[in-house]
Amino acid sequence: MHTRIILPVSRIGSLFFLLIAGSILSCTSKGSEEKEQKEPSPPNIVIIFTDDQGYEDVGVFGAKDIRTPNLDRMANNGVQFTNFHVANAVCSASRASILTGCYSNRLGIFGALSDRSKHGLSPEETTIAEMLKPKGYATGIVGKWHLGHLEPFLPTKQGFDEFFGLPYSNDMWPYHPERPDDYPPLPLYQNETIIDTLTEQSMLTTWYTEKAVDFIDRNSHQPFFLYLAHNMPHVPLFVSDKFKGKSEAGIYGDVIMEIDWSVGQVMEALKKNGLEENTLVIFTSDNGPWLSYGTHAGSTGIFKEGKGTSWEGGIRVPAIMQWKGKIPKGEVQEKMAMTIDLLPTIAHITGAPLPQKTIDGKNIWPLINMEEGAESPQEAYYIYYNKNELQAVISGKWKLYFPHRYRTLPEDFIKPTNGIPVKYEMLTLEEMELYDLENDPSEQYNVIIDHDEVVKKLQALAEKAREDMGDALQKRVGRNVRLAKKYDSFE
Repeated sequence: MHTRIILPVSRIGSLFFLLIAGSILSCTSKGSEEKEQKEPSPPNIVIIFTDDQGYEDVGVFGAKDIRTPNLDRMANNGVQFTNFHVANAVCSASRASILTGCYSNRLGIFGALSDRSKHGLSPEETTIAEMLKPKGYATGIVGKWHLGHLEPFLPTKQGFDEFFGLPYSNDMWPYHPERPDDYPPLPLYQNETIIDTLTEQSMLTTWYTEKAVDFIDRNSHQPFFLYLAHNMPHVPLFVSDKFKGKSEAGIYGDVIMEIDWSVGQVMEALKKNGLEENTLVIFTSDNGPWLSYGTHAGSTGIFKEGKGTSWEGGIRVPAIMQWKGKIPKGEVQEKMAMTIDLLPTIAHITGAPLPQKTIDGKNIWPLINMEEGAESPQEAYYIYYNKNELQAVISGKWKLYFPHRYRTLPEDFIKPTNGIPVKYEMLTLEEMELYDLENDPSEQYNVIIDHDEVVKKLQALAEKAREDMGDALQKRVGRNVRLAKKYDSFE
């Protein structure tokens, strides 16, 4: 016998509703799971920025007496940039550019700020850290800041959650080889507090490395931006016992080997936390080597002059980028790029909005990713130095210099070995000079007489820069410059 169960219409409607609702919830749940699988967290960003490191101070860039296995491995697992430049060949200006995507002269940051400077990077500017914070990034700087040591300018006021390091260059202390009476004790900061004053620096690179690894470990569950800005190999050179005497290039080589070890520790921390495939790591230097320090300085290789000049030895720096599984391995990128291009590129890969104020960098992701046919997105790069002097313009393979004074080593220069610099001589470039960087990267042959049309084009581009950012060589003020912030404006 079969029993028929007759349900009221209202019960049937309720069951039908529950079945439909359950089906919808099930689909929604599945959809959410699929969405979570398809949308990984934004990539982590690590920038390792050394100080005064020469182009040829890395194995894959030609170093002969210095072993850099970790940087070489990074290049083999990523992309090596052989035509990468900084926007300005001196400390503070170069750091302003990498963090804001702007030429530093647009922001009113020139030269190297000192412990007596009353100004700094304006908090109204947008750093990479500030750009990424709204996307949920943890942000930390370990190392050298050098964009204003007074409280309103410290990194914790510029988008960084954490700061451990020095407020300016490590030679600005009472043991300076030439001006010991010019500087107070060298302060070591934790966030906005001075936790120590240094009388020696042999553990500095090790401390920075430990702090960087700790930052990665603590923030492995969320997207993060780590800016590891080593004070070394800026003089005075210091190295820990574990690398003292290890290289064939004296203490300078020892210092580079310890920096290479530091890179290895950072990469190992990423691997340990399972972050290699979701982290873009960028290694580069703030400018070329301080050549007057002789054996305490690095090598520019084939490039002319060094730090403090607009010649290639001053502004062309080693650069390596790695993102496991995302960008090609073992590739060499010969197209030109610059530190100002990093901020917009990071915005592109993280989905962060660009700063509202004018910036100068362009997205170079196609170059990093070695996309076929990719070219530099910049019409030209402008090389400023001193207090807003437009000294050169680069477009494609051509580099045009304008008359200016620059420093150089004396003809009878003998490398000092004691950490005491020799005196530079000043030369004047009397007329414009044109160089073909593709065929003459050493800038030995001025070919201006043979390329009138190229010169006219570069002069026109330079004129656009002068209208925009000014040129002290012509006593011109740009229409779109923004001033650095002065301390008394906060009071």
